[in-house]
Order: sequence, then structure tokens, then C-alpha cells
Amino acid sequence: MKIRSLYSTNKLMLSFEVFPPARDGNIKELLTVVHQLARLKPDFISVTYGAGGSTQDMSLEIASKIKNNISLEVLAHLTCVQATKADIATILNSFKKRNINNVLALRGDPPTGEQVFKKTEGGFGYANELVEFIKANYNFSIGVAGYPEKHVEAPNLTTDIENLKRKVDAGADFIITQLFFNNDDFYRFRDMAQNKGIEIPIIPGIFPIFNYKQIAKIASLCGANIPNHLNDTLAGVSKDNEEVAKYGTEYAIRQSQDLLDNGIAGLHFYSMNKSRHVAKIVRELDLNREEKDEIKKRITGGAV
Repeated sequence: MKIRSLYSTNKLMLSFEVFPPARDGNIKELLTVVHQLARLKPDFISVTYGAGGSTQDMSLEIASKIKNNISLEVLAHLTCVQATKADIATILNSFKKRNINNVLALRGDPPTGEQVFKKTEGGFGYANELVEFIKANYNFSIGVAGYPEKHVEAPNLTTDIENLKRKVDAGADFIITQLFFNNDDFYRFRDMAQNKGIEIPIIPGIFPIFNYKQIAKIASLCGANIPNHLNDTLAGVSKDNEEVAKYGTEYAIRQSQDLLDNGIAGLHFYSMNKSRHVAKIVRELDLNREEKDEIKKRITGGAV
């Protein structure tokens, strides 16, 4: 099923993101995690994509197994990095052959060792160009990325919202945001997007903190600010991984519940290929999943 159809039900959506492991042999471990996440009844699983050939084949294999073996809807990432239009078409045709109906269209980050994104000759320089190409030639449901604190390359949030509007006008069906830790940043971003005429669903991306050393690096890469009170608390327990995960889980629960209380269309969790803490977060929230499942049964003819 196309994700745009799921969001059209106006019911709260739940989704998780996973990434290809460093080694092929760990795919089995990742799929075990996906089976565990499946018990939470997500509406789809998002699978990240290695630009420049780093994990493309593995990403496709994982996405295909999630869709065709585990029977969960999947959102496959696709970037412009080191790819011509012909390359992109080949990948999209591979998605189509494997019954994958949803694509997250991204410009992508520069390859490892490079500081600036460089458009490949015969390729795309911006995500809106990729969206336009997909929309014109295929029948995928298309998601795009949003940045509550602005993209790291954008001079300001206003300019970044204008860039987001170009992606929406090109044919995007929904927006999933980059991680953030201050909900006021998301609300400001959402208001500015709506004032710009963006009416498609904007889904907040939540990053549960499980590892103290990891979070600073990830936040810096995507331009996310870590509030002082959060950073100070984590620093105080940084030598105890269980305490870090415990507090990170509690913070994600409070953050998610506040978002739920303020009328979001769904929650998207960056799972980091872990299920235990994510499961605790979801089960602590008031998601009203039974009601949504009844709606979904009617849409899908009984298959949930």
C-alpha cells in the first residue's frame, strides 16, 4: 500500500527506521529486530540507503525482505549522490519489481571524505529534481525530509522552508523530519511550513538516546541542538550505559507524548537497529492503536 493512502485516513501513524548493517552477515540480526518491531504494529518501516554503492544492494535486499517476507509496508530511501538519471531509473525499477511502493527522495550527504555535495554529470543536484523525476515517470508514493532546525547548508530556516516547498510542489506526499530534541523547534517549523502553503503531513522524527558518545556525533552531523538540561543529565550518567538508555528512553517518551498532545499526524522513530527501548517508548504512549487497526482492516479488506 502507498503511504499517502495510509496518511489519508487521518489516523495516527507509527513508523520506524532501520539501517543496513556494516557486514552482510548481520542482515539476519537486523531482520530479527524488524520482527520485534513488527509486534508494535507499525504502518511502515523505513530503510536507509548507502550512497555511492556503499550499501545499495543490501538496502534493497532488506527492504524487499521486509515487504515480501515479513509483510510490512516499507519506505526505501533514495539519494542523488554519485548517480545519473539512468542509475536512478535502474534503482527505481528494482524497487518496482520487488513490490516496493514508497520512496524517500533525498539529495543525500557528500560521500565520505568530501565536504561539499557535487552533482554527478547527468544526475540531480537537488531533492526537488529527484522528486519531479520520480513523479513524472513512476507511481511511487514519495516522502521527503524536513529540518526543524534547518538543513546545515541552509543560511536560515526561512530559506530552508522555501526549499521544502519546492519538494512539495514537485510531488512529495509527506514529510519526515530530521531528529530534534526541543519540540518548540518542531512547532515553529510546522507553523512556518503551513504558512508557506505546505499542507501534506509533517511527521516528527524522534531519536531515542541509547548511547552518550554516539549522540553528540549524530546531532552535529544533522545540525540538531541538544538542550542544556538534556546534555547535562546525560553527561552525569555517561559512564553507565544502562542509565543513559534509561534517561534517553524517558526523555523520548515525554517528547513524544507532548507531540501527540499537539496534533501530529504520526511518529517516526530512528530505532538505531534496536527494539527493546523503542518498544518501551511506544507501549508507554497513548497511541490508541486498536481503533486505528479497525480502520485499517476496513481499508485493506481485513489484512492488518
